[in-house]
Amino acid sequence: MAWTKTFSGDEPIRVNKWLAVEGVCSRREAEAAIAAGRVAIDGARVDDPGRKIEPGQTLVLERDGAPAPMSFVLNKPVGYVSAQPEGAQIPAARLLTRANLVGACECMPTSRTSLAPLGRLDQDSRGLLILSEDGVLAKALIGEDSVLDKEYKVRVDGALDADKLARLRHGLMLDGKSLKPAKIDQLAPGLVRFVLNEGRKRQIRRMCELVGLKVIDLQRVRIGPLSLGDLPEGKWRALTGAERASLLRRG
Repeated sequence: MAWTKTFSGDEPIRVNKWLAVEGVCSRREAEAAIAAGRVAIDGARVDDPGRKIEPGQTLVLERDGAPAPMSFVLNKPVGYVSAQPEGAQIPAARLLTRANLVGACECMPTSRTSLAPLGRLDQDSRGLLILSEDGVLAKALIGEDSVLDKEYKVRVDGALDADKLARLRHGLMLDGKSLKPAKIDQLAPGLVRFVLNEGRKRQIRRMCELVGLKVIDLQRVRIGPLSLGDLPEGKWRALTGAERASLLRRG
């Protein structure tokens, strides 16, 4: 099976970079494919790892036969853990059944599928969760160099004034380290939107505690360009190739 596409950019771009931008593979994987003779432009094999593709040229990448890594989008309810369960905890991956599937899925996960959460949600939180076996995607979403922001809608108990909002946005410390600036807005009485560029353990709950607020409900609604949308709670769907490519471009 091959991946084929005509380059429509305005300026030439290195093949490995373009393949990464398209979400096909990482740059390193693209260089390995070139070395293995699996990349051709307009019918001619590409041997130079620094080769650029010109506007209007068509690239063909022959797959190596390995199945594409699986990635799924889940609207996680409260009561499920996104990471490895302990004791009687229930893993969120257990919700990935055919009965809970929305739309089509070419390859259903099984009990042997090793899926990691790309950005954890604790047991008491709900919303957008990506479960994946895709290492390239994991690096883009939760790697040290990731720049993807994450958006949450948080219902809190307690008085929220201008001073507390300012402290939440910038000035708090957790575990002896200053937090990065955050975008935080009050949407309604008791309802706050958090947009974060980092993911400390139970960060939002701990931030709220520092300013005298108690989190009643926490829902993640967006990771970078990927939104939860109207996916019902407890349901899941396959991550599309276009969504993967968008996450890689932004990550």
